[in-house]
Amino acid sequence: MNLRLPLTGLLGIGATLNGYSENAPKPVDHTNQASSKPNVLIIYTDDMGVGDVSFLNNGWVQTPNIDLLARQGVVVTNYYTAAAVSSPSRAGLTTGIFPLELGINTFLHTRKHNADCEQNDFLDPSFPSMARSFQAIGYRTAHIGKWHMGGGRDVDDAPQITQYGFDEYLTTYEGPDPDPAITATDWIWSPQDSVKRWQRTEYFVDKTLEFMERNRDRAFFVNLWPDDMHTPYVPDAVAQAQNSTWSTPRNFKAVLKEYDIQIGRLLDGMKRLGLDKNIIIIFTSDNGPMPYYEQQRTNGLRSMKCSLYEGGIRMPFIISWPERIPAGKVDYKSVVCSVDIYPSLCALTGAKMPENAAFSGEDMSQVFLGKVQERTTDLMWEFGRNDFFYHHPIVENNSPHLAIRRGDMKLLINSFDDRVELYNLKKDPYELYNIAGKYPELVESMRERVTQWWDERMRINAATKR
Repeated sequence: MNLRLPLTGLLGIGATLNGYSENAPKPVDHTNQASSKPNVLIIYTDDMGVGDVSFLNNGWVQTPNIDLLARQGVVVTNYYTAAAVSSPSRAGLTTGIFPLELGINTFLHTRKHNADCEQNDFLDPSFPSMARSFQAIGYRTAHIGKWHMGGGRDVDDAPQITQYGFDEYLTTYEGPDPDPAITATDWIWSPQDSVKRWQRTEYFVDKTLEFMERNRDRAFFVNLWPDDMHTPYVPDAVAQAQNSTWSTPRNFKAVLKEYDIQIGRLLDGMKRLGLDKNIIIIFTSDNGPMPYYEQQRTNGLRSMKCSLYEGGIRMPFIISWPERIPAGKVDYKSVVCSVDIYPSLCALTGAKMPENAAFSGEDMSQVFLGKVQERTTDLMWEFGRNDFFYHHPIVENNSPHLAIRRGDMKLLINSFDDRVELYNLKKDPYELYNIAGKYPELVESMRERVTQWWDERMRINAATKR
């Protein structure tokens, strides 16, 4: 299966594999122009793969409203999430720090599960928080949707979301103080919820627009983190009664269609409020898809959620800012990660990064403004160090548990055996050809870097575990 790169006809541009179209409009420099602070909206989709959006895929599903957002901004095809599963991914985005350094390495669950997985029960609020940085310069802040960074099940001492810099919040079961409209029972969802499973994104969009309208005369920062693209796929009341269909492609397509409609309604609502110009919108996903329907949901990229192969960590990414970013750009060259979003947004908005914090991400704001930017630091991941406790879900053809990307090269290793895999992602995005034997010096250099990081963080985490 061929990797489907962004459809230039759909986006209305002619991009080259080395960067941007030669005839595309150049970014306009507004640096010296006085303007109000831009609003910021981060749409963090749950379990969406690069094949789930039609501006990237081969046409097997259609997402016209998400495509519209893509045409209005910059699409980055080498964008990575900080982790292959929910909780560490969300923590990495929130803090700008690799999740291993936060003491969160897989999805948060019960206290026993967390202890077995050698992780904390929640994200420590003493770490940097993007929302807190925006709050400090006068932004109103809100978190709407899934949290999954602490709280729920038997973890009843997780910090309130306000401690991370949010003035207002509405969250789901996997967070402190969940909204009763979507958690009528002690579970993620149920037929007893007054807002049904298939109405959740509509509900979140309503609440987002309400918040925006109340704060339209001042700058705001919003996390909109919907969760209905995560299984089970329940598009209507009929499907709710047929749990054998909850993971089928038919149900998935119906849920995705409704999700796309709600994204369109959100964009229309912002336009109605006059908030569609001076706003930075980031659209991406927390991790790869599951199930992945014979790799259709990953565009042929190897594996899926809970894997460090590309299908588990390479995500769709759009950034739009109509007042500042040239529309219709596709960047095939820059390598960006979710831990870069925090420092990059601070650079664009004037928000301040906390001093003396050891951030993993770097300022990639030139990419967000429509320019190719070379990465200066390695990207590193870990997932699945202990198969006994990382048994859910069982991923076929699973990856080693450590990975590092440097330039076009990606190395995957285990800390406990001699398994080693090296791929040139520019030439081999599907990770089919292990070339570790051809580059022993590069393998050793990359192995030393990721192993040193792993060993050091494991020692620190063991000494500071909450």
